[in-house]
Formats: sequence, C-alpha cells, structure tokens
Amino acid sequence: MQWAKFAIVLVLYLLFLYWVGSWWGLLVVPFIYDAYITKKIKWQWWKEEEGPVKWVMSWVDALVFALIAVYFINLFFFQNYVIPSSSLEKSLLTGDYLFVSKVSYGPRIPETPLTMPLTQHTLPVFECKSYLDWPHWDYRRVKGTGTVQLNDIVVFNYPAGDTICNNQPYQTEYYHLCYMLGYQAWPNRPNPDSLSALERRKYYQQVYSLGRQIVNDHFVDFGGVSTRPTDRRENYVKRCVGLPGQTLQIKNRIVYLDGKANKEPDNVQYTYYVKLKQRLPEEMLQELGISMEDLMSLNQLGYMPLTQRAVDVLGARKDLVESITLNTDAGEGWDLYPQNGNMHWTRDNYGPIWIPKKGEKLKLTLDNLPIYERPIRAYEGNDLEVTDDGKILINGQQTDEYTFKLDYYWMQGDNRHNSADSRYWGFVPEDHIVGKPIFIWWSSDPDRSGMNGIRWHRLFRFVDNIK
Repeated sequence: MQWAKFAIVLVLYLLFLYWVGSWWGLLVVPFIYDAYITKKIKWQWWKEEEGPVKWVMSWVDALVFALIAVYFINLFFFQNYVIPSSSLEKSLLTGDYLFVSKVSYGPRIPETPLTMPLTQHTLPVFECKSYLDWPHWDYRRVKGTGTVQLNDIVVFNYPAGDTICNNQPYQTEYYHLCYMLGYQAWPNRPNPDSLSALERRKYYQQVYSLGRQIVNDHFVDFGGVSTRPTDRRENYVKRCVGLPGQTLQIKNRIVYLDGKANKEPDNVQYTYYVKLKQRLPEEMLQELGISMEDLMSLNQLGYMPLTQRAVDVLGARKDLVESITLNTDAGEGWDLYPQNGNMHWTRDNYGPIWIPKKGEKLKLTLDNLPIYERPIRAYEGNDLEVTDDGKILINGQQTDEYTFKLDYYWMQGDNRHNSADSRYWGFVPEDHIVGKPIFIWWSSDPDRSGMNGIRWHRLFRFVDNIK
C-alpha cells in the first residue's frame, strides 16, 4: 500500500514539475521517498509525546499544512477575488466573490516566492511587507489552457502600482502624484501647445521635478516612497477591450479596434444627469440595480451611472422623473494617459493608440514617445533618455525604433464614466496578468444586511455568460 501511495504521489509530482518546467524540485523526491517508504525522518515525532506538547503540535502541523496547501493552490491553480468597487457594474457588482482560474492563461512562476500565504503585499495588524524581496526571479509563465481573448474579464496586477506614496489615500501612485503636485506648483507655466515636441518633453520633466521635490520635502505628509514587484501589486479586474497589435480608438464613448466598433457590454453604464420629481421606490432601485453609491452620486453631483435599460425604464416614468440627460462633460484631464503627452484626448474620445505586441517593431518619435516610454522603461527594463538635441537613446544607443519584448492589453471597466482603467494608466503588460474569473461563488449587497443582503440569483453564475 505504501509503495502504491508513493508511486501515485511521485507521478503526480513529476507531472507538476514537467508542467512548470523546473527540475529543481527533484531535490524533494528523496524526502517523498522517506515519508512513504524508509521513514528515517520522524516527520510526526510529536505523536509519541504526551500532554500539551502533542496537542499544540497537532494544531501547528495542521496550520502549516493548510498554509502550504493554500500557497501552492493560490499560486498555480486558483484564488478568491472580491469586487471592491463599482468600475465593472452592472456586469460584476461590488460584493461579488470570484473564483479566479490561474490555469486559464497559465500561472506565473512567482517573482517573489517567499511570501506569507493569503496576503498580497502587507501583513495585517503589523502593517509591514508580507514578502521578501530576495530571491527575485524573472518573469516566466507556465502554459495554460488558453490566452486572453477580446472582451474577457481579467484579473491583473495594477500596472501603475509599482511606486506608491505610503501615507496617501489608497497609496496613490507616485508617478501621478508628482505630475499633479508639479502642475499645481508652477502657476506661470507655458502652454504646451506653443512648444515643440522637444520643448514639451523638457516642460513635463520640469513638472515632474517640481512634484518630486514637494514629495521629498514633505515626508510626514506623503510617508516616503515604496516600490513593489509585479506580483505584489494590487489586484484589479477589468474587461479586455484591446489586444496586442490592435489600434484602439474611442469615438463618442464607443471603442473601435482597427476601425471597427467593438461590441459594448450588455450592461455598460454611462453617467446621466437625472432630475427627479420624487424619491424612487425601493422596488425600482432593486430592479434596476441602483445602489446607495449611485444615489449618493446623484445627490452630490446631480448625475449617476445608468444602463440603457435603466434609462428606458426611468424615462417612461414621467410621474417620478422630470428629465434624463447623458453626461457629455468629458473635458481634457491631466490624469489621462499619457500624462506627459499633451494629446487633448478625453475619456469619451481617446486615441488612436497602437497596443504593443511582442516581437513587433515601432518607429519612435518625440511625439509618440510619451505613449510608449513607460512600457520601454518601466515594464521592459530599459534605460531611456532623450538628449538636448532630441536624439532618443535606449541603453546608451541612439535609435529611432524599438522591438517590444512583451504583449500588452487595454483594459476598461463597464461602468465607463466611473472606472480608473487604461485610459488613465495605460497598457497592461502580459506579466501583470493574474487569471480569469470563472464564476461568482458568493455575492453580498453592501447596502443591505443579513439574509436580505445575499444576492442568491448571482451565486455560481459563470462570468463568461456576462457579456
């Protein structure tokens, strides 16, 4: 019986090593052999003890086994993810708990393997890092059952979360914060429209320099700057609306890929100015999925996000609603990507922008460099600089082209006017992809308590059916 158990465990273990493509795990085989056959090492020595030692060690043994099992399951097979915000409503709702498959796109070999299970980057209570920076391994992904497809809902690591300010709300990304602070601290700044491409680059460098100086001078307020490896950044979930090699453009809120309109999600939301004659009844709020957050937006700003179905239903209730008007106040914002590009894009009219594809070559100019500088520098690890006479240097070599090493994706929320997504922080590299949500295993409404808060109709609903 022991030989049979050993043979089954060994075969499964060797298949696992073959799948992940690492044979260092063969060092563990002698210990597996000993555990089942020779038993020279007393793995459970405490079972021969008496008294409290046996009781304590039985719990320690169970806890260690559970943590190790959870670590490997979360790392290579699946993990739980809860929807924290309304950016994907009404497709996925705040309070939905997702079963996320790592196998669908292939699990990543961890870049930071020494981490506390069930934590992303911070230990609860102690508020310190939950992982060790060493050893740090290069990005490698095990073969999965498929690849990211257009309109997939995808869980990924937040790209702009590589460098953060510790004391800011939600640990604001350092890059955006420096731009905002520098912009505000330069009252007599020139108009970028009047500058050449090279002069604009120097102008934005000055903006960032001013912002960095403010952060450095106010350590107590900003809490200093921290960096995180790719797999320790916050997990986000959005819909993939652009694939590697495609040219994306948003025209009047509609996403176009290579000139063709992409299908909008069934439950896509935009914000509308709504004037009510009287309070909406509770039954209608539940039927249309209008949350307390939506109502707060209406009370504070005068508008709220609505699906087309909600617009049609409310528009027909003349006894309740005076008027509904689409919010088209989407002016140019400092926070749209690229912040240093001066593109004059808006959230509803954006691009065109080419999404980088692994192995494809791009002609670089000072005009398009702001779009692709972050992938080249931050995600693919190159030194990039521009000389005073406008020459582009990558790793010390002058060039006017670059071949990308990774695939990139464009992610957006279905709640289009209330989603921080690729329009604000750019491309999502392939090494940031975590997994694919398969189904909703639990759903609780944050606006309701007890049994009334359980969304029974959403339990075990397959995410692929949410188009």
